[in-house]
Amino acid sequence: MMKHLGVCLLMSGSLAATAAGVAKFTDADGKVRVEIGGQLFTEYHYQDVARPYLYPILGPGGVGMTRNWPMQKTTNEPTDHVHHKGLWYSHGNVNGVDCWSEQKTFGKTIHKKFLGLTGNSISEACEWVDHEGRPLCSDERTISFHAGDNPRLLDFEITLIASHGPVTFGETKEGSLGIRLPVTMSVKGKGAQGHIINSAGLRDAAAWGQPAAWVDYFGPVAGQVVGVAIFDSPKNPRHPTTWHVRDYGLFAANPFGLHDFDKSKPKGAGDLKLAAGERATFSYRFVFHTGDEKEGRVAELYKAYAAGQGAK
Repeated sequence: MMKHLGVCLLMSGSLAATAAGVAKFTDADGKVRVEIGGQLFTEYHYQDVARPYLYPILGPGGVGMTRNWPMQKTTNEPTDHVHHKGLWYSHGNVNGVDCWSEQKTFGKTIHKKFLGLTGNSISEACEWVDHEGRPLCSDERTISFHAGDNPRLLDFEITLIASHGPVTFGETKEGSLGIRLPVTMSVKGKGAQGHIINSAGLRDAAAWGQPAAWVDYFGPVAGQVVGVAIFDSPKNPRHPTTWHVRDYGLFAANPFGLHDFDKSKPKGAGDLKLAAGERATFSYRFVFHTGDEKEGRVAELYKAYAAGQGAK
């Protein structure tokens, strides 16, 4: 169950963290600017969007860790999958509604209110609706930011709530907690020089759809090798999760695509059904580091994270 952080609505303007905190939040123009140590880490876009997302995300040394398109027009970047915006949470089958893409009659995730603000966390309530605005379900999410430049850490916890009657997060590969990486970090494509590795030792395309406690995706950006690792909490339903991690730069944890990833499993094996009022909580950690998974100490950091000690 997600811990509520107390009511403390974000107001326009600057909101400095408490003395014990590490982040400074500035809410303006439908986005929250997040600074760590006086430097931009990311911005959380929550108004007039198909679903909230974080962009840009700056890793060690201020290196950009996300594709810029479609938020910015750039050269030498692919323009596929307009719904791959920064870092986001969504799903392709919610009571039969596509809440992943932005094609035709797609569903949206609507920001309702901020629930609280601590020294390093934003807590938010959202509602999921179909293309006509009819509610499907809701969520409560907490995004926490940690001090330090290398690695930079971000925790994402989300509680899915059957707030409007029973809800099924249906079987599909199209989900769920994703990030779209710069083209040079990709494994395939023009300019691609990256690699994927998971906790089971599978590399590149072989990691797609496979269960793993963590996955790391690394490659060069602006002349240096950097990586993004996602940790699946041992407390999560269906841990270790399966991964919708593509060689073109899409990187997503998806515990709902079991049949799509493995045809030996029965159709609908990935369905998550919540009765009215029921909740399901998922927690993840993002590690933005330099080098490959060995230089980034990914396995070591995951062991500490899984033990509940935090990454040090």
